[in-house]
Amino acid sequence: MSVTDGRPAPAQRKGPDPVPLRRNRDYLMLWSGAGLTLLGSRATSVAYPLLLIWSTGSAAAGAAAAVAAQLPQLLVQLPAGAFVDRWNRRRTMLVCSAGCAVSTASVVMAVAVGQVHLAHLAAASFAEGSLMVCHRLAERACVRQVVPAGQLTAALAGNEARGRAAGLLGQPLGSAAFAAARWSPFLLGSVAHLLSLLAVLCVRAPFGARTAAARRRLGPEIAEGVRWLWRRRFLRRITLLISGSNVIFQALALLPAFVLYEDGLSPATVGLIAAISGAGGAVGALGGGWATRRIGLVGLVRGALLAWALLVPALALTRSPLLLGALLAGMSLVGGAVNVAGGVHQVRTTPDALQGRVNSALQLVGSGANALGALTGGMLLDSLGAARTAALLGAAMGVLALAAALSALPRLLTSEEQQTCQEQQTCQEQQQEPVREQEGERTS
Repeated sequence: MSVTDGRPAPAQRKGPDPVPLRRNRDYLMLWSGAGLTLLGSRATSVAYPLLLIWSTGSAAAGAAAAVAAQLPQLLVQLPAGAFVDRWNRRRTMLVCSAGCAVSTASVVMAVAVGQVHLAHLAAASFAEGSLMVCHRLAERACVRQVVPAGQLTAALAGNEARGRAAGLLGQPLGSAAFAAARWSPFLLGSVAHLLSLLAVLCVRAPFGARTAAARRRLGPEIAEGVRWLWRRRFLRRITLLISGSNVIFQALALLPAFVLYEDGLSPATVGLIAAISGAGGAVGALGGGWATRRIGLVGLVRGALLAWALLVPALALTRSPLLLGALLAGMSLVGGAVNVAGGVHQVRTTPDALQGRVNSALQLVGSGANALGALTGGMLLDSLGAARTAALLGAAMGVLALAAALSALPRLLTSEEQQTCQEQQTCQEQQQEPVREQEGERTS
């Protein structure tokens, strides 16, 4: 199924120019609403384990809250995708934001009255994580309904940069708020979710109300999305390559903290490294649209895996926090561009009725093995040390880069996918022509 009904006719060029994203009210409201709820979720994600550790003195209790927040990534993804395709997506985001606000507000009340219990915090963390999964899938499916086809790449690049910025700001903001008052990060999260709800209420686009006529049992609906993804050999191959790199990055996640611990440096330095890395990811996301147009998804994936194969073992050559942060920033920069290109291809080629289910399957494949990567990384660091671990993981990344180079990825594209990409590229070029003409007139 193509995103557009056909190749745009030349006469369409004479119509009114599309509104730039910076003046597209619906897109800005959707973008800011999702950004606010992401920021609130990032702030509370760090606060749940901190609250339990400081209240009970048990690291295991803090870990339980962290695990409860991660469980929805494994348990809720696939059914959430089916529900997003069943329900009105605008209403889904509103309900999710309201539910997150209620969940975090309950923690504020519990802290205020001095009744902090593991079961309550674990349940609140799980509920917020589950609602965030649904909110993210619904928002992703709505993007192409509020922007013209030619602006889809720029819109998804903005979304990727927003996610990177939320991760960069949310956790430091949550930990700083916790230091000021233990209830404050949860109040911050609740207010952010309510502001997100108001932003989505301001969106005028209907987001395509779902019809109940074609609904079936949940299991067959989930299977339909998985089957669609499995039959797309190109998207399946790309997803598996990126999933393998995600496992390696999860194994690397503990390396900076391990190096700092061995060198006797302050744990706060981990935040500095994370900030440098996050800034690189944001820059990569902002440049993702440019890279997608000029290099394409295949070139980006092959280039990214090659760059990572060179940068990962370079971590073994330094113990400087600044250099470690710079290397990780380079990896994040490339990763941000790849995420934009992959997101553009998925949204363009997936039928609207399957957007939630296909995206949920991709998210499950991409994040399902993260726990295995983290566990492997910890075992390697304990047994081999930081330098040898970086070298070994770099070699594993090199294997992925070689596999991508030898794979005939363009040949795996179906004719339908090729046609859709060509139509979108043509549409995008036509929408950029007025801008180039105006620039030429100014130059004259």
